[in-house]
Amino acid sequence: MEKDTLKQKTVKGLFWGGVSNGVQQLLGVLFGIYLARILNAEDYGLVGMLAIFSGIAGTIINSGFTVALTNKQDVAHEDYNAVFWFTFFVGLVCYIILFFCAPFISDFYKRPELTNLSRVVFLSFFFNGCAGVSYTVLFRQLMVKKQAQIDITVMALSGIVGVTLAMKGYAYWALVFQSMIFICGGALLRFIFAPWKPSFDINFQPLKGMFSFSLKLFITNIFQQLNIYIFPVLLGRFYNATDVGFFTQGQKWVVMGSQSLWGMFYAVAQPVLVEASNNKERQINVFRKMCRFGAFVSFPVMFGLAFVSHEFVCIVLGEKWLPSVPVLQILSVWGAFLFLQILYNQLLIAHGRSELYLSGTIFQGLLQIVSVLIAFKWGIMVMVSVYVFSFLLSLLYWHHCVNQEIELSLKMVFLDVGTYLFIIIVTLIIVYFLSLEIVNIYLLIGFKIFFSAIIYLSLSYLLGSKILKDTILLIKNKSL
Repeated sequence: MEKDTLKQKTVKGLFWGGVSNGVQQLLGVLFGIYLARILNAEDYGLVGMLAIFSGIAGTIINSGFTVALTNKQDVAHEDYNAVFWFTFFVGLVCYIILFFCAPFISDFYKRPELTNLSRVVFLSFFFNGCAGVSYTVLFRQLMVKKQAQIDITVMALSGIVGVTLAMKGYAYWALVFQSMIFICGGALLRFIFAPWKPSFDINFQPLKGMFSFSLKLFITNIFQQLNIYIFPVLLGRFYNATDVGFFTQGQKWVVMGSQSLWGMFYAVAQPVLVEASNNKERQINVFRKMCRFGAFVSFPVMFGLAFVSHEFVCIVLGEKWLPSVPVLQILSVWGAFLFLQILYNQLLIAHGRSELYLSGTIFQGLLQIVSVLIAFKWGIMVMVSVYVFSFLLSLLYWHHCVNQEIELSLKMVFLDVGTYLFIIIVTLIIVYFLSLEIVNIYLLIGFKIFFSAIIYLSLSYLLGSKILKDTILLIKNKSL
């Protein structure tokens, strides 16, 4: 009975996570296309320069306590309340500090307009931090459908506001307020609909029991933020806002292309793996099935995006964005395999092995940061290529950590993902040669997408893909 309950939770979570992120990506594509045609690379670059400050501040506010709440077996009101007020007060202090540091940030990038811009942008991490506990409550209870409704609502509203402001000539402020409404609106709705509310009997004593676990996650997340945002910082400081804009535009479409999958796994992976943690064989089976599903979806989406990137950018964004195509293509490899790292990380957290999560993130972060700094003098493309290669190498370390916990062999993972990697490579080679004589760009992109999908699904069926059959059943499941 317990197994059926876990399976039902997993299926519903994957379904609604997929619906939420699928709709969000569709809306993001529509709004993103319109904004990209109105705004220029410099507008995106100015906003991108500030991302690292919001990311690190958000990590300081959270301090790993919300993840600790998720991983804790029995959580009382006092635990939630302590974390809520901690994030509130720390968030307020972080915002005040960054508010007065805004002129120094402008001086660092030599862009005076960043002073006022940053003071508005930084409000978002404060509100997002305040809603962290509400998100954790929804997350723990696998209320993925409610989260889907919230995310879709704020995505639509923020997109409308962003496009409206861009049309009225507000330039980079359109991007800022679009992001603000998405983050702050989502925080407010989660606070309203989460089945828990804070009280004013403030007591930070419960934080002591979570401190050891949270400290490791805190250090881990700091390294992740530095790793994620090293490119905008280096490009903004030593190149210019336009280069940052081209990079962020290419990165944006890679992230959007893979985020549907991220959302599905983030919504269910950790709570499901925690629930199955008492049975090692069962957890291995759950993990491997998620690996197969991830490869089945991620490889065609991400490698397919790289395959049509030139036509996509020309048709959808305009030729002014063509310099972002090489970045998009290289980062697509990173996006294709990112689901695997997510699963590795979630399993380690489910086992309470925050020290392995910490050491792995530090190793990966240092490897990628040092690689980028060494490759910096050879240009942006070399930097991005080295970054992706070091990411792929770091997956071996993550696997080693997971193998210590559940005895998951590298051969198992290779078999799970290798089949779909082989299928997508064969598919794209066939379609490439079939499309060589097509000159019209609209016919070319349509031909590539249609026949890539047909051949990929046909080969998956012929090779007996159980995930394909399960996916069809999942879509037909009326209990969702």
